[in-house]
Amino acid sequence: MAIMDLPPATYGCAPALLLNSNKSSSVQLQGVDGVVPGESSRSVSAVTVHPIVLLSVLDHHTRRQEGAGRVIGTLLGKRDGDRVEITNCFAVPHAERGDEVAIGKDFNRQMLALHLRANKRETVVGWYATALPDETEDGSPSSGGHKCIADTSSLIHEFYAGECDDDPIHLVVDTSLQSDSIALRAYKSVPVLVKGEPLANLFHEISLSLQSNDPEKICVDRMIRSSGSPQGGNASQDEAAALQVSMERLLAMLETCSEYVDGVVEGRTSPDDDVGREISETLNSVPRIRPEVFDRMFNDSLQDLLMVTYLSNITKAQLNIAEKLNATLGK
Repeated sequence: MAIMDLPPATYGCAPALLLNSNKSSSVQLQGVDGVVPGESSRSVSAVTVHPIVLLSVLDHHTRRQEGAGRVIGTLLGKRDGDRVEITNCFAVPHAERGDEVAIGKDFNRQMLALHLRANKRETVVGWYATALPDETEDGSPSSGGHKCIADTSSLIHEFYAGECDDDPIHLVVDTSLQSDSIALRAYKSVPVLVKGEPLANLFHEISLSLQSNDPEKICVDRMIRSSGSPQGGNASQDEAAALQVSMERLLAMLETCSEYVDGVVEGRTSPDDDVGREISETLNSVPRIRPEVFDRMFNDSLQDLLMVTYLSNITKAQLNIAEKLNATLGK
């Protein structure tokens, strides 16, 4: 996995400035005549993030190399006018030393090509990074807070500006865990020009919200219940019990409907047009599949599930082996 250098002369050496308010489109800097140009009509005003993105970033941060200050990666999703929806991401190797940044450009290109083969509707919308700890005067990490924007953020942001069709979004995840929650922030950047030359990049914080689809809600709920289980290993048993209760309730409702229909047909129960209409609509909503076709579809899906589970276990085993090898060789 080769990491390609990004020369600062090519991508600019402008520092990054942080502006928490996104109300103004121009800022007057003291001591210079340049201002931030007005934002374009396609400027992003709101960002939505899916839980899988947050989980992927946290997993990347957990598996980072020892001594790494922060991790970065590519954000994928779609853009609709002034709103951006971030649906996926993948990690990108990088290194920072002083004012220089090295990014795995070939790795990013190959991962993007592989990802687009399975998700053709997604495009690159920006990049993510974890927050950096504040440093003391001697350069050592401070025990205080973390900073979301570093001077080298401008270099990385300009690299992703060439990877995106529109202005890239910068997502920052604060992994310091100084509180009970994980802070998420989204930024957009505009350059500060002085006589046509870039002086700095100004990062505006924009509105950010979390959004989950139905599969993600199920997974998040499963994770919450597993973490809240007193013995951990009983989570699957609890789910099996809940599934059994749901199936028993469904069977009871089917028996009630069947008894009602039999009673109407035999003349024991007076018919109700509203109830009959509801039963008819319910039956029409169920696809008509022959039993042998349903069995074949179920078995095929079960085989696919077992294969995915098998591959996931192999991947976890390989990652554990690689971590142990890296820890041994690092010593």
